[in-house]
Amino acid sequence: MELPSLDDITFDANASLQAQLHAQIVQRIYSGRLPPGTKLPASRRLSLQLGVSRNTVLLVIEQLKAEGFVESHSGRGVYIEKTLPVQRSAMPLSAGDRLLNLPELSAFAQSLSQLSFRGHEASLPFTPGIPDLKAFPTKVWARLLRRHQDRTVLMGFDGDQGYAPLREALAQYLSLSRGLRCDASQIVITQGGQQALSLCAQVLLNPGDSVLVENPGYRGAEQAFQAHQAKLLGVPVGDRGVTVQALMDMPASARIMYLTPTHQYPMGGIMPAAERLKLLNWAAREQVWLIEDDYDSEFHYMSKPIAALQGMAVQTPVIYLGSFSKTLFPALRLGYLVVPKPLVASFAQVKGFMSGETALLHQAVVADFIVEGHFVRHLRRMRVLYQQKWQHFSGLLTSELSGLAIPVAESAGMHLVIETPGVDDEELAVAFHASGYGCSALSSYYLDDVKRSGLVLGFAYTTQAQRVDAVERLRELLIERLK
Repeated sequence: MELPSLDDITFDANASLQAQLHAQIVQRIYSGRLPPGTKLPASRRLSLQLGVSRNTVLLVIEQLKAEGFVESHSGRGVYIEKTLPVQRSAMPLSAGDRLLNLPELSAFAQSLSQLSFRGHEASLPFTPGIPDLKAFPTKVWARLLRRHQDRTVLMGFDGDQGYAPLREALAQYLSLSRGLRCDASQIVITQGGQQALSLCAQVLLNPGDSVLVENPGYRGAEQAFQAHQAKLLGVPVGDRGVTVQALMDMPASARIMYLTPTHQYPMGGIMPAAERLKLLNWAAREQVWLIEDDYDSEFHYMSKPIAALQGMAVQTPVIYLGSFSKTLFPALRLGYLVVPKPLVASFAQVKGFMSGETALLHQAVVADFIVEGHFVRHLRRMRVLYQQKWQHFSGLLTSELSGLAIPVAESAGMHLVIETPGVDDEELAVAFHASGYGCSALSSYYLDDVKRSGLVLGFAYTTQAQRVDAVERLRELLIERLK
């Protein structure tokens, strides 16, 4: 039998010869160039032919034998395994190949592909939701991390509800700082705010249920509910958030209402106390769960932080949602829910089914970060720093964009909105992004066709020079588009 020629095997000097030889022989088996029963050249001959060591060839042959691609017969040589099927559909893809005739995706995955979705992009200056990462106390964090990284107890399992010391620390902080009525048994730790929203949808919604959302509102919440086949009903937002009268005028009932009463996202309105109490009464009467997203409540600059809706009455149909993405850093992926006690077991069970536990190491570090006072001190410093940035940025927008844009300058949070009537804000956002800055088009936060044009601009992750340059660039872009 004539032995196959493997002269065309080539190698990249910067990669493992053994791995390359193995991959190319397997490729020839898949493609049919080395059909079942084919005898391979002897190891010595093959090493001379390819210019590699005999030891490399022998190691590859042993690996192929272990994987079942070849078989050796004493005194006769090495052969491609006779029972291997010839199946071109199983061939590894090469450049330019297309996947054909694959099984269908689930109906769930196909439904999601029809929805508008934008994942997180790079952390550019002015990207909404990014804190000042350079101001984070990394030395303190590193010291706490070293304290816990060798604890073997944090390398195992602890429970789907979350690390008990973190839940205890959070319950105390939320009670003192945010006015919540809760204890540690009501807290469920999650992988960020998005998982918290998804858990709410999984526990509280059936397919086809209606969910009330602010319009304009947070897209991440809308995506979480749409993923569970909910019907979204937009509630108009005024200067002070949604009003109860707007809810009463809506014809359809709903299972959930999602809202940001402490600092409406993205427009910045703060819901007054009278409206909050009316909302609680309405929700109790209509049997609607309120999901209160307290995403950046710690950052109010002209007054103390506004107390949370959840703590305004003894018994409320409120599920409180928070995360450390803005108070610490986004990559931490740590969030939490405060739920009524009868719901705790269901939330923890669903979390266990869908994702299991949240990583223990960072939970332990955050627990100490809170208990030892670093969290409160960090927030105090950030309030001062963000207030300075807010004042500088809002002043620039007002003075430099006069007649071109209308700033919506609420004295809270980490972002500002400018309205740009008569300008395609999606196209404006693309042009601003091309200049090296992040932002979001205001129109993309709306559910319907009644939209306002503008940009949502995060100022926390910016320097003074960047704010000056960015406003100048915005001025140029707006002048070009309003000619």
